[in-house]
Amino acid sequence: MKGLLLAGGHGTRLRPLTYTGNKHMLPIANKPMLLYGLEHLRNAGIKDIGVVLGPIRESVVETLGDGSKFGVKLTYINQPEPLGLAHAVKISEKFMARDSFVMYLGDNLLKQGVAGFVDTFKRKELDCLVGVYPVKEPSRFGIAEMKGHKLVRLVEKPKKPKSNLALIGVYVFGPSIFSAVKKIKPSWRNELEITDAIQHLLSAGKKVEAEKVEGWWKDTGRPEDLLEANQLVLADIRSSAGDLLPLGVKVSGHVSLGKETKFSGQASLLGPIIIGENCRIGPDVRLGPYTSIQDGCQLRDVEIENSIIMKDSTIEGAQRIVDSLVGSNSTILGGNRSLHRGYKFVLGERSFVQV
Repeated sequence: MKGLLLAGGHGTRLRPLTYTGNKHMLPIANKPMLLYGLEHLRNAGIKDIGVVLGPIRESVVETLGDGSKFGVKLTYINQPEPLGLAHAVKISEKFMARDSFVMYLGDNLLKQGVAGFVDTFKRKELDCLVGVYPVKEPSRFGIAEMKGHKLVRLVEKPKKPKSNLALIGVYVFGPSIFSAVKKIKPSWRNELEITDAIQHLLSAGKKVEAEKVEGWWKDTGRPEDLLEANQLVLADIRSSAGDLLPLGVKVSGHVSLGKETKFSGQASLLGPIIIGENCRIGPDVRLGPYTSIQDGCQLRDVEIENSIIMKDSTIEGAQRIVDSLVGSNSTILGGNRSLHRGYKFVLGERSFVQV
């Protein structure tokens, strides 16, 4: 069995964070989100993986290389325009060479991994297996309509949903999917919809089933989704600070600390939080909970809660920052400390803000 990891598209809903980089490389708990999917495929025993890339590809190729450092073999597949998930399948036919495969959307996070889906697909000798998960806003997703445990219909972003079971970003396909994607037509979005292709398999009498996800699943299409995904991953971290923290640093909860990160003066760390390598923290810093600080950041005289601060950023005297996404190499400088307020930012790479 092979893997297909999708990392294309323009990431327009995540701008300004995606003006200069691929959305799949945005960090969740200090790790590019694309790596979660790659590791799930590898842990399911899948070592031959195609990566579908759009026009913003440099950071992905630079990070993943040929896959050898992750224990897999990677083949890059070019998708110049985001013409739909079924189009991504269509252009991957040559790579698959009639093998079954797992398609994993690189901007999705899934606690349970994909090994269970692979086992079900093989054990039942299916043509297609989809994962489903109950959601609050089903009109934002492809939706699975069920009769008991039987999958009867799939609808892409229905205006009046008849189900709250969203298709998650993990699919297991047999080779019959390639004939299906060739027979469907573009939707009103001018995309080849994977829901239409799977519906074609259903209508043709192929063995298609849905399996509910265990644990959590998160699609990270919007800034607020990134923060929630960060919370979900951080909730499972364990402390790794050890004896690296000086006496002036107060710690509560789980804190993961990178190498060569230094503290000066008083600081308070309220976990779960993760701090990368070569950071300079303090004095008068309060971090957490649910905060990720990437490598090379400098923080002084600031409180940060439920936020993602990307690499090589500087924040000083900025009072209280909450629910924020700060792009790499950004600077935030504070002003009047007498004001008791919380600032919320969504900043792209190399931004400068003075408050």
